[in-house]
Amino acid sequence: MDEIISKAATLLEALPYIQRFRSQIFVVKYGGSFMDSPDPEVRHRVARDVVFLEAVGINPVVVHGGGKAITRALEAARVKAQFVQGHRVTDAATAEIVDRVLSREINPEIVKAIQDFGGKARGFAGSEIFRCRKLCLEDESGKPVDVGFVGEVYEVNIDPLRECIRRSSTPVISPTARGYAGKIYNCNADIAAAKTAIALKARRLVFMSDVPGLLRDPQDDTTLMRHLSAAEVPELKQSGVVGEGMIPKVDSAIAAIESGVEKVQFVDGRIPHSVLLEIFTDAGVGTEVVL
Repeated sequence: MDEIISKAATLLEALPYIQRFRSQIFVVKYGGSFMDSPDPEVRHRVARDVVFLEAVGINPVVVHGGGKAITRALEAARVKAQFVQGHRVTDAATAEIVDRVLSREINPEIVKAIQDFGGKARGFAGSEIFRCRKLCLEDESGKPVDVGFVGEVYEVNIDPLRECIRRSSTPVISPTARGYAGKIYNCNADIAAAKTAIALKARRLVFMSDVPGLLRDPQDDTTLMRHLSAAEVPELKQSGVVGEGMIPKVDSAIAAIESGVEKVQFVDGRIPHSVLLEIFTDAGVGTEVVL
């Protein structure tokens, strides 16, 4: 009986959040090692969380990653993966593989998983939604670094996304974009998710990854920072607490918050139902970043 009562208590804890967030848009960056699990239950459990959000009247929008699947596909094609400042170096052949894996393999699988759990979803190749300019990087000496067909999203076509939301269907978007001369570019999924949240005036942006959240010591999970203000971030970057791999996520979070997104949350996709635990419980399980 106590266990049954505790389940009711969990529902009651979630109630004010459900009431507060009804009809709001939540953008979820869907990614992490769970996506590569051989166990379908593990691989698709976030899809069930997305269906829960739909069921309680929240409008989820998913932007997904797929880095490990891309790396495997490149290895099969005997192309060695290279990264510069957290971005995958992408030549024309790599861009074609990236687009195939993200838009025609991973995207339909996520859509089907949402539908299999009773939800509604529609998949979009990012090239239908995002416009980008070529990403320009510099090395430590200030010299330009060419990473190829890597784009920086600057425009989001929100009309088809809003049509999905109007129909209570979840848009699922791959992180590719249309760039110069109509060519397809590989884009950072975190940045694409943040640009989507800004364009849709989303209430929340949730980043999923393989760490508990933002850690003061990357080697120690007990140093999780549960609450962070935007003003604290420059010092954390300067001190190296926010390392190279996290910089695009954190910079995207700050850009989203400064553009009106109420809160950005970082959660561990390896924890079952981490999205729901972060959104609908008082304690949460990750890091929340606010203005």
